Amino acid sequence: MNNKLLLDNLRCIPDWPKKGVNFRDVTTLFKNPECLKEITEEMYELYKDKGITKIVGIESRGFVMSSALALRLNAGIVLCRKPGKLPCETVQESYAKEYGKDTIEIHKDAIDETDVILLHDDLLATGGTMKAAYDLVKKFHPKKVYANFIIELVNEGMNGREAFDNELEISSLIKV
Repeated sequence: MNNKLLLDNLRCIPDWPKKGVNFRDVTTLFKNPECLKEITEEMYELYKDKGITKIVGIESRGFVMSSALALRLNAGIVLCRKPGKLPCETVQESYAKEYGKDTIEIHKDAIDETDVILLHDDLLATGGTMKAAYDLVKKFHPKKVYANFIIELVNEGMNGREAFDNELEISSLIKV
């Protein structure tokens, strides 16, 4: 994988959204066709033999690569969204955040026991949102669940992987 290409095109915004946070902005990767292709192909190579039937994209940056990869894997897409954004009956999972509580949801008929699921989001930091998505997906009892991130923060004391049990196979394309 061309880490240099991705790292050279990854924008870092210091002190956003609050002082002390170095925000990793993946939108600069998405607007560059070379980066978009590199991410898609690398993710495809990771999952082409895993039998993925559906990719759960986490709102909202997770939707971008979920869509691109689903086309390559001939898989479906499931949207994982904040409450009130999906039109049909949903299943929800709430989780603690730094300053309170949040909830995510997916359609009640989105996943079944025959599915092999890939959860995808842009970045793994503390793991809170993805852990909630993982717990939510497990309510459907799919055959297998994987998780993928474009970026994993490892040098900022985030330790996001610690939020998950050893059953979940996690991959990230870039570690910063």
